[in-house]
Amino acid sequence: MTEKVTKSKLKLGKIIQKLRKSRGLSQENFAEVLDISRTHIGHIEQGRKSPSIQLLEKVAKVLKVKTKELFS
Repeated sequence: MTEKVTKSKLKLGKIIQKLRKSRGLSQENFAEVLDISRTHIGHIEQGRKSPSIQLLEKVAKVLKVKTKELFS
């Protein structure tokens, strides 16, 4: 079942998407590096899924930002 889209999840997803694109990564490449499916990262970027704390830390590391920057 898909989670409800909330403003906070949507904002987080848009920040991740913007950073991913600015690094020249496709969803497919990004998902591969994170060891998740492309669909899962797509759902996170659309605000349809919440990433785990562990995944957020991995995302920040791959994007070369501090975890807190994903929420600014």
